Amino acid sequence: MRVRIKLCGMTRREDIESASQLGVDAVGLVFYAASPRSLRPDQARVLAASAPAFLTVTAVFMNPAAVEVAAVLQAMRIDLLQFHGEEPPEFCRSFGRGYIKAVPMGSGADPADYARRYADACGLLLDSHAQGKPGGAGTRFAWTRIPRIDSPPLILAGGLNADNVAGAIRSVRPYGVDVASGVESAPGIKDAVKMQAFVSEVNRVPAN
Repeated sequence: MRVRIKLCGMTRREDIESASQLGVDAVGLVFYAASPRSLRPDQARVLAASAPAFLTVTAVFMNPAAVEVAAVLQAMRIDLLQFHGEEPPEFCRSFGRGYIKAVPMGSGADPADYARRYADACGLLLDSHAQGKPGGAGTRFAWTRIPRIDSPPLILAGGLNADNVAGAIRSVRPYGVDVASGVESAPGIKDAVKMQAFVSEVNRVPAN
């Protein structure tokens, strides 16, 4: 099974077009005001509308109010939700949409505990951020801390780039990988050459 790829923190239509041409599986739109990749609703609506069929549009939140999530879902095409804060399972599933739950590995969180609590998630995103902090900082955690978990599928994030993603995949054997800063020239500004190199490195690892 090939490793799925999500490019997060999209802010430009041309970057979404490039991601689609590279065969990326998903893109992330950030709805967290403190993030340098945060989008206004009008910006996000244009980007979501530009995504072609079979490119999953993911809305990324951190401790949002329910009305905030509902407003985004009503305003634009969103295929998947992603929660990066302390959102309880009941909140995550309350929108009737598939969701990814981030695990703050920088705080020593136990992925197995998250797998039990968020058993209905589409995936667990293992990121290097600490509890209460956003991801996208470009730092990594010790991949040796990841236990064997069959469900939900594991998505590896945190400090990934073209130089280390192949080794990370061989070590962790994740369902997918998620990258933001590792394919950027500046926060939110994706670099076409870095995106292509990242995707190529992922694809050159033999499938499980």
